[in-house]
Amino acid sequence: MTRKSLAKGGEFLLTEAQGMPLSTPEDFTSEHRQIAETTEAFVKNEILPDLERLEEQDFTLLVEKLRACADLGLFLVDIPEEEGGLELDKVTSMLVAEKIGPSGSFAITSSGQTGIGSLPLVYYGTSAQKQKYLPKLTSGEWIAAYCLTEPDCGSDPLSARTIATLSDDGSCYLLNGVKQFITNAAFADLFTVFAKIDGQQFTAFLVERDRAGLSIGNEEKKMGLKGTSTAQVVLDNVRVPVENLLGEVGKGHKIAFNVLNIGRLKLSATVVGAAKSAFAEAAGYAVERKQFGQPLAGFGAIREKLADMSATLFCAESLLYRVAGLLDERIATLDRTSEDYYRDYQLAIEEYAAECAIAKVFCTNSLALIADEALQIHGGYGYIRDYPIERFYRDERINRIFEGTNEINRLLIPNLLLRRATGGTLNLKQGIVAAKTGEGSKNLSDHSRFAPEFQLLSGQKKVLLLLLDAAEKHLHQQEVLLALGDLIIGIFAFESALLRADKAFSTASSLRQQTLEGLIKTVSFTAVSNFQITANRCAAYTGSALQQTITQHCNYPVTGLLDAKQHLAEVATESGVYPF
Repeated sequence: MTRKSLAKGGEFLLTEAQGMPLSTPEDFTSEHRQIAETTEAFVKNEILPDLERLEEQDFTLLVEKLRACADLGLFLVDIPEEEGGLELDKVTSMLVAEKIGPSGSFAITSSGQTGIGSLPLVYYGTSAQKQKYLPKLTSGEWIAAYCLTEPDCGSDPLSARTIATLSDDGSCYLLNGVKQFITNAAFADLFTVFAKIDGQQFTAFLVERDRAGLSIGNEEKKMGLKGTSTAQVVLDNVRVPVENLLGEVGKGHKIAFNVLNIGRLKLSATVVGAAKSAFAEAAGYAVERKQFGQPLAGFGAIREKLADMSATLFCAESLLYRVAGLLDERIATLDRTSEDYYRDYQLAIEEYAAECAIAKVFCTNSLALIADEALQIHGGYGYIRDYPIERFYRDERINRIFEGTNEINRLLIPNLLLRRATGGTLNLKQGIVAAKTGEGSKNLSDHSRFAPEFQLLSGQKKVLLLLLDAAEKHLHQQEVLLALGDLIIGIFAFESALLRADKAFSTASSLRQQTLEGLIKTVSFTAVSNFQITANRCAAYTGSALQQTITQHCNYPVTGLLDAKQHLAEVATESGVYPF
């Protein structure tokens, strides 16, 4: 993937999409595919056969499986080479997470180990800390846990009440407080704990399990992810050596939020993997199950569901690997030998904080839709534990809550972009002026197989910029910010799918081209319908007279939509899996 200059975070709102380079699943190398196949085989052969035992919280078996995963090198993907890791690109990291995704509880447990459990140490640990702990974590000898949430603060971690007090002799900190909903708590050996030094300076600490005063509460009885450990971690005068302070005093927020950016993207990959598996269950069942003398797949009501599920999943997958590619492209420009490498690395990730949040919201919402429709296709059997879809449905719900609730992320997205505009790194003001005057508008009708869709996308960006301008005095209203967030998410998802399809079209077979055309009609119709409703709501909230402009730019005279959806459904049922 080449580009004259690196894309800036949020820049997609200000540029014409056509011709924009992006990373797609069609670009996967043989190495990418080999690692994906290895991971997929591990899940199929080692995890799924023992899923029932794992769901019953056989934590001894779970830790064995984690170590088997480590033996394959899957815990080394994000670890620096000098620390014995593989340090592979983010596309590979997302592929591994995606392929583990169908394993449900195991996916969340392993992500707690390789993501938020290990990455704070990778990015912010001293050489001594890394030397002491990373080999144990990457081998699976030790299991990690991340302790941020508290009983009275989930979405607002900076209001934490856990206190760290320096001992009289200056040798250690005394930690007191309670952490809530901690994944891997029952069997973790190393906890990354966030506390306020003297009740003020938010700071991270590495706390070993055997420290006196550290205790684990009872397992939470959860609706889903039953095979994970989720419990309180209680800290009662726990003595933590000063050398186990992670990062800088008072800079714990940098660790918490920067690690969450990657955490959100990894979660997006995990749920895409789960969605593909749920889709396959639905497509297979629709072919096998007969009603009124014919397979369910022969009924229009079921075909429409399969088509919409395919389109949603295509958008989610396209968006996910687009963001991973953006990160890889920027990280590749960094000086690996620089003393400031990890500082610059974090800045590279932070550049796309909004895009990571977009991925988290869209992909988790996509799994919600797909799991729900997959269960509906199963009818009453979908509600029975004998069918895998019942687990997918239960496990899905939490994804829209952790790694920052979807509401928090929807608020965060416009705020991040507006903050970048204020800081001078994203010229929204110029974009708004151009939207008002029509400057830079192009007729794309003769430039692409998907010209009407690119024109529609261009119009949506113009409407979004006009709404941002109209909302200037209403940005204290969460309802307005949520609507703006939804519009931005919709644009990025639509654009990602459209660019991917356009890129793939010229080299596709004639049948594949027909499928891509049907796919983009379905994606575009859904995108414009959702966009128009949300844009009108935002205009009404802000009192702006933009309804006519919204209608003008949301005009998509699609033809052949029913045929397109029926074709998509046929492709899905013939393959029995997600067809892209």
